[in-house]
This record gives sequence, structure tokens and C-alpha cells, in this order.
Amino acid sequence: MFAALPLLALPVLAYNLIALTFAGGLKAADASPRLTEPLFSIAMPSHGQWPVSLGDILLAASLVVLFIELLKSTTSRSAAIINHSLSMVLFIACLVEFLLLPAMASSTFFLLMVMVLLDVLAGFVMTIVAARRDVDYHVDRA
Repeated sequence: MFAALPLLALPVLAYNLIALTFAGGLKAADASPRLTEPLFSIAMPSHGQWPVSLGDILLAASLVVLFIELLKSTTSRSAAIINHSLSMVLFIACLVEFLLLPAMASSTFFLLMVMVLLDVLAGFVMTIVAARRDVDYHVDRA
């Protein structure tokens, strides 16, 4: 049953938990600046500094999770259909949050929402391609 759950719910849940810790909770409009504040910086060989923020870490982890989700979408098990449906529900929830909650009006959350949308689209496309491969067309040439 774990295979049916969309893993991209984890980064979305993490963003929601981060947003809840802001003063004002999900209604706070200052979520974007807090996600872009540098946590630390990495010295680059070019002698420049790369500032890494909480939003950067969340997006990098989400890309790894998206890759795993894309690999999961290539299976044609019955759990994959449930996964696609739950991914669609997750996308709708993200879209509603993005449009209605001020704390979600950030580029970080928008990119998370786009990743969820890509997961939904990839899941349905992979399912359609797999179904077309499974159908055997017999042409009677008499």
C-alpha cells in the first residue's frame, strides 16, 4: 500500500510544516523571504560564495523525490492507478493552497506544485503508453 502513496506529498507536507512555524501560520505573507534567507554558504572554486537557503534544500530534495516518482510511474500495477489518483488530489490541494493561502504564494511552493503536476502528467502518460503496448491488434489479411 505504501507504493500507492505519492512521495511528493512529503516535500509539500514539509513546506506546510515550515509555513506553520511562521508567525501567523498559513496566513503569513512573509514565508517567501524566510525561505530565501541563506542558511549557510559554500565556497566555490571560483572564489565566489554560493548561499544555500531552506527553499533551495527543499527544492533539491523534491527533485530527487520527483525522479523516484517518475520511476514509480513506469510500472503498470494496480497500485500505480491509485498513486496517479492520489497525485491528482495532491496537485489540486497544492493549487488551492497556492491560490488561497498567503504563505504558499512563493516561488518555492510554485515549483513544488509544478513538480506534482509533472508527476501527475507523467503517471497518466506512462499508463497510456503501457496500455497501448499491452493491446494486441490483430489484422486479418484474407
